[in-house]
Amino acid sequence: MSSPAPDAPRLAVLASGGGSNLQALIDAHERGDLPAPVALVISNRADAGALARARAHQIPGFHVGRRDHRDPDARILELLQAHRVDVVVLAGWLKLVDPRVLAAFPGRVVNIHPGPLPRFGGKGMHGIHVHEAVLAAGVSCSGPTVHLVNERYDEGPPLATVKVPVEAGDTPQSLQARVLSAEHALFWRVIRDHFCEPPRS
Repeated sequence: MSSPAPDAPRLAVLASGGGSNLQALIDAHERGDLPAPVALVISNRADAGALARARAHQIPGFHVGRRDHRDPDARILELLQAHRVDVVVLAGWLKLVDPRVLAAFPGRVVNIHPGPLPRFGGKGMHGIHVHEAVLAAGVSCSGPTVHLVNERYDEGPPLATVKVPVEAGDTPQSLQARVLSAEHALFWRVIRDHFCEPPRS
């Protein structure tokens, strides 16, 4: 496993699902491409695959839900601070980020969305729904967008995007698979370029 650079930010990943983008970040760090280590994983689902991925790499992982916490967002903020997190990464996180977290990490909460923004963003636009909407719109290109997070769904300032052409005969599932591959290649690069200091000469 790669050791973090002395000034590398510590990442927390918030994920509601399988955690394939989390895995891409872990892999990028372990092969030395991303200086920033994943220091914490939080999910609002106890059975999320992201938590299993965290355990497999000896990364602290926590389920934070309403059944166990009167104020889950306060617990999330407590965990972020206790683990000395510098940057909060949303990777398939399906909830709005609490204003207290945004205030504690100004300009340091980042999300990857599986479609072009702003057209294919907003409440309810996640996962397969995005790819269904792209195909229904008849556009020639889709592709993920990395953006900073604010108090509204998918409306924070964009940092980067990559185009994924829509192919003849695409289904939502086939388009999703190609976009997901592009997400895995894009996300760690944006985090590295935006949040990690260049090496000192």
